[in-house]
Amino acid sequence: MRILVTGAAGYIGSHTARMLMDRGHDVFVFDSLTRGHGEAIMRLGLSDRFFPGDLNEPARLDHAFTVARPDAVLHFAAYALVGESVIRPDIYWKNNLVGSLGLLEAMRLGGVKKLVFSSTCATYGIPDQVPMNESLPQSPINPYGQTKLAMEKAIIDYAHAFGTKAISLRYFNAAGASEKGDIGEDHEPESHLIPLAIRAAQGTSKPLTIFGTDYPTPDGTCIRDYIHVNDLAEAHIAALLHLDRQSTGTHDAFNLGTGRGYSVKEIITCCEEITGLKVPHTFGPRRDGDPPALVADPSKAANILGWKAKEGIVSIVRSAWNWHKNYPQGYKTPKA
Repeated sequence: MRILVTGAAGYIGSHTARMLMDRGHDVFVFDSLTRGHGEAIMRLGLSDRFFPGDLNEPARLDHAFTVARPDAVLHFAAYALVGESVIRPDIYWKNNLVGSLGLLEAMRLGGVKKLVFSSTCATYGIPDQVPMNESLPQSPINPYGQTKLAMEKAIIDYAHAFGTKAISLRYFNAAGASEKGDIGEDHEPESHLIPLAIRAAQGTSKPLTIFGTDYPTPDGTCIRDYIHVNDLAEAHIAALLHLDRQSTGTHDAFNLGTGRGYSVKEIITCCEEITGLKVPHTFGPRRDGDPPALVADPSKAANILGWKAKEGIVSIVRSAWNWHKNYPQGYKTPKA
């Protein structure tokens, strides 16, 4: 299949692009490099299939579709920092919704009917129950989650009106890195627990702050469901294959997680055991809007997509450590 991957210079997009190529697909990349890394595109060997551009540049999108002639689109290109979305909702609505609507239009004009959309469990807001299934109300509590939910609704409307076949994948906490250790998580600023803990252990960033120790959880810290980035990549391929079996004008959504949660303190302990280093940390107050626990019920993905996460927390942290050990400054690490 010929596949256009938006945001393939980013974290999850780069790992998915590699897996698609390993499975024999023709992969093309559209990315503005605003948040992604050109070095990741080079390491994937996709420099000659890279279309630089912003989602809000229709001419560049049209050029990518004209040249790549994709059979399907995997859409990862989004801003994804919850705190930043509260401070700068303008850029989140412009990129995550307005830009993504431009992508839907480019697909419609190009006759591309298959879409796998990178969504998020943030569309649920603070859940009524844990583990979380797809029937829960979607009530996002920040602009990031609101933009993703708005995009899901737009996709549903396009499916009904124009025959698009689409799947929205609602991730929980992506983590880990490539088994080769050459591509991995490199955000600036970084907001995810595992890389922050490893960086603190390495001494390449300040001590980790634990926000809240009085949650109604066994050790008082938040619990989250961590899923290996390669398991996420597998889920996108499973979703793509599932679309081939669907009639036109359909949309479905799936929660992606392991179904097992780990507390902040448990993650710190795991990082210390695997790295052999202490994770310096301090304690702070709860952050507004942080639920005590976010854990997926991934049974729908297992039953319909035939997908189930394979990697546990030890392999997740081990792969992340391998990446950070090889590239302590991420993609900016000088070549040896």
